[in-house]
Amino acid sequence: MNIKCLIIDDEPLAINVIKNYLEQIEGIELCNTFNNAVDGLNFLKSNTVDLIFLDINMPVLDGLSFIKSLEKPPLLIVTTAYDEFAIQSYELDVLDYLVKPIEFPRFMKALNKVNRRLDVRTQQTAQNSRSHLFIKIDKKKMKKVYLDEILVIECLKDYLKINTSTGKHIIHSTLADFTNLLPDSDFIRIHRSYTVAIDKIDVIEGNSIEIEGVRYTIGRSYLEKVKEKILTHKAN
Repeated sequence: MNIKCLIIDDEPLAINVIKNYLEQIEGIELCNTFNNAVDGLNFLKSNTVDLIFLDINMPVLDGLSFIKSLEKPPLLIVTTAYDEFAIQSYELDVLDYLVKPIEFPRFMKALNKVNRRLDVRTQQTAQNSRSHLFIKIDKKKMKKVYLDEILVIECLKDYLKINTSTGKHIIHSTLADFTNLLPDSDFIRIHRSYTVAIDKIDVIEGNSIEIEGVRYTIGRSYLEKVKEKILTHKAN
């Protein structure tokens, strides 16, 4: 997906320099250019961008005031002929500060920062959207467990051992109660002592399944239903 950007600068030559640089870079889309911050602000009322190249000294509304007016600013790279605004700009969380004339290698360094920041945001968004639940691992502590990391839930009398791809957790619960919290499209109880993640099953053999090299017995009363569900399961 392309990085969407704006250029806001009252100097046509400066706009052209950045446009020419952007034309040499894949994966970035120039949505518009403006020679004043007011028009840029109006554009953002009905459009979303990932990045703005922003001059400081502009008529009517200067660059720093423009930044302060944004409720949810995109990534910002200041492009200016003056270096005295750097501290103020970084205090407003700009990603980089480029002093004109801007050389292409320095411009590319700033774009690499943009890519890294957006990669982090993408990872965080993906992680936040993953299905999860919180389990009580002691009297005061709740632990987030992602459902796609759960391998096997094992009954230990009054406790459960939750085996995940990142670790093991012991909680106080019944297997029936915990299994009911899980989506039945992705998990199945195979025994009075085990509930497993269907997509983590590596081997089915006789009356047992294998997950990450560990073999688990399928209870006799569960066998027919378990095999049918495993063999017809479709991953999300």
